[in-house]
Amino acid sequence: MRSNFSISTLADLCTDVSYGYTESATDNPVGPKFLRITDIQGGVYDWGKVPYCPATESDAKKYSLAVGDIVVARTGNSTGENAQIKSSPPPAVFASYLIRFRPNPDLVNPFFIGYQLRDRRFQDHVLSVRGGSAQPGANAKQLGAFSVFLIDREMQDCAVELLKSLDDRITLLRDTSKTLEAIAQAIFKSWFIDFDPVRAKMEGRAPVGLDEETAALFPDELVDSDLGLVPKGWDVKTVGEAVETVGGATPDTKNQNYWEPAEYHWTSPKDLSGLSDPVLLSTERRISSSGLSKISSGLLPVGTLLMSSRAPIGYLAIADMPVAINQGYIAIPSGGQLPPLYMLRWCQANMEGIKGRANGSTFMEISKKAFRPIPILVPPPKLLDVFEETCGKLFDRLVLNARQAKMLAKIRDALLPRLISGKLQVLGPEKFVPQ
Repeated sequence: MRSNFSISTLADLCTDVSYGYTESATDNPVGPKFLRITDIQGGVYDWGKVPYCPATESDAKKYSLAVGDIVVARTGNSTGENAQIKSSPPPAVFASYLIRFRPNPDLVNPFFIGYQLRDRRFQDHVLSVRGGSAQPGANAKQLGAFSVFLIDREMQDCAVELLKSLDDRITLLRDTSKTLEAIAQAIFKSWFIDFDPVRAKMEGRAPVGLDEETAALFPDELVDSDLGLVPKGWDVKTVGEAVETVGGATPDTKNQNYWEPAEYHWTSPKDLSGLSDPVLLSTERRISSSGLSKISSGLLPVGTLLMSSRAPIGYLAIADMPVAINQGYIAIPSGGQLPPLYMLRWCQANMEGIKGRANGSTFMEISKKAFRPIPILVPPPKLLDVFEETCGKLFDRLVLNARQAKMLAKIRDALLPRLISGKLQVLGPEKFVPQ
């Protein structure tokens, strides 16, 4: 029997419910950070990537964010997306398409509410109240009517502590992966953009951080090319000459024979939108053998690089499973002169140039026809092998971290509804009591 179980509304448990600040975002540090819907996708935000906005002292105070505050998207397909401020933020305000709910700590553990807004119950509530127009949305009254479960405060605190410990482990894994990503990107930049080992040898110095065998793979001279100065002996080709590029399709969604039985992973760029690491571990949808037959590129192998080519351009991930793709991708399978891991780093480093070749009236798109002629530097095969081996180890660790984080998230999400309803109580470290 659950002790002291009750239900209240989200709004009744808050000291403040407010709409956000109307202003334009800027990358120039001219005021407080400006948290927007796009910054909280998947419930995760990174203050380092959040832009700024000008604000008077009074506005900065009125729309400020504090620990425990929950911001909820109120418009568009993102309606209901939410994030909670977990630690002391920099000076920050929230945008007008967000609603700030400030839980009253005298009535409830603020994070006990925050976890309930991540539960399926809240998603169902949002679907029941948001408008069905071309631009769906929900107001503060509608979102604030969400029913919040309340259990004993001590049980709230224990539940939050357990859930937070899982979140902390997930965050640590993701932070580690960010470090691995930064190392791989730094190696790529040093070797294939700045040509540091070549320049060191030109100056009579030993390349930093390279053993003699690897250093010997770099020449000691730069020569003119269509890409400017490049290492002697390296080729300049087009993307289309160096790698295979393929697109995909969406089988008729009204024909269930294309989707049932759901046998093969099928991805749209939506699957990449919330990724914290450039690896695709799963897809929202699968297709049948009949559906797969409607996609000319077929089932692409593990290790294929996926790049979203529209709406938006530039999501990148390596597929961790065989996968079919829709028309929103340019995919690069292995087998070309440049391996997908090299192309991943090259795309990251050259994304602005890639986007510059896009066009379109409804939305910007980079077609395979426009992508393939882009000039690209092709280093010698032996050096590419060393790069793939070196950065492949980093990427393998990143994939392992992503899998572990996904597993912990599944455990958290399975525990979440039982903990917040009081059906499962935490008595101490790793001690659970079903109710």
